[in-house]
Amino acid sequence: MTYRSAEATKGTLPPPVHLEGMVKRIVFESADTGFMVARLEVEGETELVTFVGNLLAVSEGETVRLTGQWVEDKKFGRQLRVATFESVVPSTVAGIEKYLASGLIEGIGPTYAKRLVETFGAETLRVIDEEPHRLRKVPGIGKKRAAQIREGWASQRAVQSIMIFLQGHGITASQAVKIYQQYGDGAMAVLRANPYQIADDISGISFKGADKIAMEMGIAKDADARLEAGVAHVLRESTIHGHLYLPVEELLEESVRLLDIAKDAMVNALARAIFSGKIIRDGDACYTPKAHQAETGTADYLKRLISTPSESIEILSMDNALKWVQKKLSISLAEEQQEAVRQGLRSKVMVITGGPGTGKTTVINSLLSILDKKNVSYLLAAPTGRAAKRMEEATDREARTIHRLLEFSPKFGGFSRDENDPLLTDLVIIDEASMLDMQLMYSLVKALPPFGRLILVGDIDQLPSVGAGNVLMDVITSQVVPVVRLETIFRQSEQSGIVLNAHRINTGQHPKFNAEDFFIIDRPVPERALETIVEVVCNRLPKKFGLDPIRDIQVLSPMRRGETGMLRINEALQAAMNPDGKAIAKRDLRQGDKVMQLRNNYELDVYNGDVGVISRVDEVMKEVEVAYDGERRVLYGFDELDDLGLAYAMTVHKSQGSEYPAVVIPMLSQHYMMLQRNVLYTAITRGKRLVVLVGDEKAINMAVNNCRISRRNTLLAERLRNER
Repeated sequence: MTYRSAEATKGTLPPPVHLEGMVKRIVFESADTGFMVARLEVEGETELVTFVGNLLAVSEGETVRLTGQWVEDKKFGRQLRVATFESVVPSTVAGIEKYLASGLIEGIGPTYAKRLVETFGAETLRVIDEEPHRLRKVPGIGKKRAAQIREGWASQRAVQSIMIFLQGHGITASQAVKIYQQYGDGAMAVLRANPYQIADDISGISFKGADKIAMEMGIAKDADARLEAGVAHVLRESTIHGHLYLPVEELLEESVRLLDIAKDAMVNALARAIFSGKIIRDGDACYTPKAHQAETGTADYLKRLISTPSESIEILSMDNALKWVQKKLSISLAEEQQEAVRQGLRSKVMVITGGPGTGKTTVINSLLSILDKKNVSYLLAAPTGRAAKRMEEATDREARTIHRLLEFSPKFGGFSRDENDPLLTDLVIIDEASMLDMQLMYSLVKALPPFGRLILVGDIDQLPSVGAGNVLMDVITSQVVPVVRLETIFRQSEQSGIVLNAHRINTGQHPKFNAEDFFIIDRPVPERALETIVEVVCNRLPKKFGLDPIRDIQVLSPMRRGETGMLRINEALQAAMNPDGKAIAKRDLRQGDKVMQLRNNYELDVYNGDVGVISRVDEVMKEVEVAYDGERRVLYGFDELDDLGLAYAMTVHKSQGSEYPAVVIPMLSQHYMMLQRNVLYTAITRGKRLVVLVGDEKAINMAVNNCRISRRNTLLAERLRNER
């Protein structure tokens, strides 16, 4: 049985090497990707041969015929990198006994392997396959063990048949493993019925990948399954741009463009998808079922929260309470801050918004002091770990991520806290609420007790959430809850060029640079700007301000691509800061690299945006250790490294909720697609001590003058106003 590994299609290779022998020992095997390191016993050779590759359904004791290329590994020496392999059924009695003794077939170990070949000789494998009833002639094999052997053999043959089928249709080894893990023996039936199903069910397989497989299988270009899968894919892809829905016509146009099909056929496909419930049509808006449930559910739970009476907080005199808390904290609250405290004590749901230096933390601390005095229970949370840690440091009280607050359960794949088991508290305060996407907001409001209260705190002028929706803006514009906007910059912040310039930018004024904490380095040419960024991060800032280049300095780029985009800057900084770090095979990562988690992984308890350093690489065990916050260590298998990316530089969007001692921001005319006021404002407000802009003032002016905000398709505000 012959299989082809992903290596076989990469580049032009020298003449292949062919080897045949018995798999003596498997050193490492990934159940997720099928990647294997093993030793081969070749007849006539005194030493075992090491071979590596994506090898599916290979076991110790099995005879295989390998085709591949010799490679020299720096640590492990000469290895055969396998491109294809063929499982060779042994024909000699000795070979059959070794094959069965390997444990390949459930119910057969060394003892029963010996008894089987003693009974049936060279016919043993044929008997197991064609005449399993004869197995009971073997001493010690009764009805139960015979059935176990028969099922184990059938299962092994089924796996091999499925792998042949999958790889025969252009599916890579790692994808084949995922497909088999998802569907088991039914994998071929699923693919024959609807190959597009795998894009819905399996992470890492896109619609385009499924479409390629479907074409290999002969699925027609206008097949119903293809059109319905395509229109659903377009809708899901729109969430990347923050949309919860697409208007009917836009959805049809995008689908026609993707699938290269007539519009009439797409209209019919959309109608079928709506009829089957794969797409929800609400007026002119088309949603995925998940997005529709999140938006309508968020509106319903918020309206229930607003309309359900709560036990009032017993405060005889609000003025006296405000005097008391100002004396206790040795502060003086501005009138708008006092109003925020008043609303926080009497509102069911409210929003506190404002830019840096306007005293949002002071308001929260004032509220919490009064609540403590009145024995009112509360919980503090934020969307990300870094934001929660900042909230905890600012309030000197426990704060958690929303995921931890709602007690995510990897076992059940959802939050433990919901409408059936709500949070036991009088009040929940969420900081950095601009980062709340609709799905997370839905999970949060479901878990709030109807008698409880909710305060959302955030900067409405920052970029919206990475995920779909525009929750904070929608709640504010709905006008169904009190909103207090803090605008006064307090004395302690007046000396900060960062705070003053953030407010200047937010009101459309050009920033004023200084020689203390807000710098510009004129580098209009992208290549020169990149060189300067590397120099600033690695040498200038560490020498002048005593900053650690990895821990204290963060580069924030408006763009992913380009000479001063996030990807290219990461390459340059890795080369400058970690040139000799131990490399990870087939990855752009090294030991010592600063890395970011790119998606939530609830089992590992790491979340999108978490930043750490690769502290250890183990080539033998094929695993990587990442140190987060300098303390917590998380182990990743090599097959999980797609979840990590370099983080010397990150996009402005990814930096939300975080603060850094120093930020370095490239701003060049080549970034024109992302030269927007809220992008520049968000980037600048990430810096605590220093902000360095590298680029040209023309690009900065373009950003300041561009106050257009890309509209996100959401209807939460209308639903809260009962207009939907």
